[in-house]
Amino acid sequence: MSQDANRTWRVVQWATGNVGSRALRMVIEHPRMELVGLWVNSAEKVGKDAGELCGLAETGIKATNSLDEIVALDADCVLFMPQGTDWDALCALLASGKNVVTTRCDFHYPPLIDPGNRARIEEACAAGGTSIHSTGSSPGFVTEALAIPLLSLQRGHGLLTIDEYGDVSSRNSPDMLFNIMGFAAPMAPFDQHRAEHLKGDFGSSLSQIAEAIGLPCDEIEAVGELSAARHDVEIAAGRIPAGTVGAMRTTITCMHKGRPILRFRANWYATTDIEHDWNLRESGWRVTTEGDTPVKVDITFPVAEEDYAAYTPGLTAHRPINAIPAVCAAAPGIRTTVELPQIVPLYG
Repeated sequence: MSQDANRTWRVVQWATGNVGSRALRMVIEHPRMELVGLWVNSAEKVGKDAGELCGLAETGIKATNSLDEIVALDADCVLFMPQGTDWDALCALLASGKNVVTTRCDFHYPPLIDPGNRARIEEACAAGGTSIHSTGSSPGFVTEALAIPLLSLQRGHGLLTIDEYGDVSSRNSPDMLFNIMGFAAPMAPFDQHRAEHLKGDFGSSLSQIAEAIGLPCDEIEAVGELSAARHDVEIAAGRIPAGTVGAMRTTITCMHKGRPILRFRANWYATTDIEHDWNLRESGWRVTTEGDTPVKVDITFPVAEEDYAAYTPGLTAHRPINAIPAVCAAAPGIRTTVELPQIVPLYG
C-alpha cells in the first residue's frame, strides 16, 4: 500500500438503504476518497444531491437510477449495496473498468457460485481488468478476517464456533419482527427455508476458510430451532405472549469427512427468559476455537441502547470502504479474504 501513499480513489455508491447511506456518508467524509457517482433504486431520490441523502452538505453529485450513466463515469470502484444482486449490472460495471466491493454475499467462495453467473463475472473482470470482493461484518469480518488469526494460533484443529447474538427487544419494527421473522408466533416447526437462506450466505463464507486451512468442506448442514418465551414480555415492537416464539437459533455447520470443523450459530432473541438454555448474552459475537491451543473471544458493542440504530449500519458499511484500496490493487477476478492482504483502514 506504500505506493498509494498519495492516491485518491474515485468511488461510486450503489444504493442508499440503511447500510448504503452510511457508506455514502463515509465516502464523502473520507480523506482519501472522492465520490464521483451515486445510483439509487427509488425514483423519488433521483436528482437529489448525495449530501442531502445522507445528512451532509451538498456535494454536487446527483443521484441517478441509470446504469449507463454510472458505467460512463471514470471511477476506480463501486460500493455495491442493493437489496438484491443484479448480475447484469455487476457485469457491466466490472467490464467498464470499475472494481466492485459489495455487501452482497454471493462472492465469498467462488466454487459455490452458480457456474453460469461465475463465468459471466469472470469474463467481465477479464474484460475490464477489475476485481470483485464480498465483505461486511457477518459474514465477512467475523467469519473470515477474525477467524484466520485465531486459527493461526493452532497446529491441531478441532472446531471453530462463531456465536452471533442479536437482541431485538429494543427494535421498534413490528412488521419485521412479528410478520417476517416470526417472533410472538405460535410454536411450530422451524421454517427450513430460513435456514437454507443463511446456509447460502454463511456456508459459502465458512467454506472459503475450510479450503484455506486444508480441510475442504464436503457438506454444509443447516438446522433451525425455536424457543418459547416462558412469560409474557413487552418489547419495543409490542408484546411477546408466554408460550410463543421468543428466540430462534440457526446453526450452519461445515463438515469435512463427516466431522464438523466450522460452525456459525445465529442466536436472535426478543427475551432471554426462554424454555431452552441457550446461554444467551448481549448482542455481539463469541468465537471459540477447539484444538491444541483453544481460545475464546467475546465481542460486545459498548453503545447505549438509544444509539444502536445509528451505530449498527457502520458494522456492515465500514469494512467494504476500507477494503477499496486492496481490491483496486488486486489481480482481476473474484477475490476472497484469504487472497487479499489484511484490510488496513486509512484515516488520513
